[in-house]
Amino acid sequence: MSNLALITGGSRGLGRSSALALAERGTDSVITYHSNRGAADEVVAEVARRGRKAVALQLDVADTAGFARFVSELQQTLNNEFDGRRLDALLNNAGMGIHTPFAETTEAQFDSLVNVHLKGVFFLTQSLLPLIEDGGRIINVSSGLARFSLPGYCAYAMMKGGIEVMTRYLAKELGGRQIRVNTLAPGAIETDFGGGAVRDNAELNQFIASQTALGRAGLPEDIGKAVAMLLSDEASWVTGQRLEASGGMFL
Repeated sequence: MSNLALITGGSRGLGRSSALALAERGTDSVITYHSNRGAADEVVAEVARRGRKAVALQLDVADTAGFARFVSELQQTLNNEFDGRRLDALLNNAGMGIHTPFAETTEAQFDSLVNVHLKGVFFLTQSLLPLIEDGGRIINVSSGLARFSLPGYCAYAMMKGGIEVMTRYLAKELGGRQIRVNTLAPGAIETDFGGGAVRDNAELNQFIASQTALGRAGLPEDIGKAVAMLLSDEASWVTGQRLEASGGMFL
């Protein structure tokens, strides 16, 4: 029987690359999307072309009031599409970025980041615990920005710092169920995140490459492979840890 992963924000960027990397290693998935059903369906089709199965469900990770409905829909999906299996893995990936100097960050922007990157991850994971197998795995996506500092990302990086603390606590509290919990912190990646700046701004891309040990900005596939590695049996003795996949950025 193959593994089954839930990937939030699986319709694009790092979530998409993770679903495809896991499919190539024999893992089925349930991916969530916020509003772009078409992009989610494309990922489902790509997973099928790799010989695995995926289902897409709508989820707004900022809307904690909708989590009970989502968990019920997920349970129905597991029963109808995956023979009642439970989840072997959860990848808390969904998110968005705000690039605003500290002095100009509004309360509304701050609250939005809290809801998506901190409160949403906390309570969604809590809601999903009954559906995760004992011996399962959880990855919480952080950012290199929680280690190094770039102007304009203070509020965003604060949320990711909180996620890294949460990871260590979950690893301790869920250890009795043999559930491994780790943080994956990507560096600068060429996706549409933040308006696609790393991907589309040649000057920024070149600067990142010049500050990275491996001499380039990251690609979505780099992160998909790192996710697959952390979720594999080869990482069975790794929990409560922070793995930065940045190619050695700002060492």
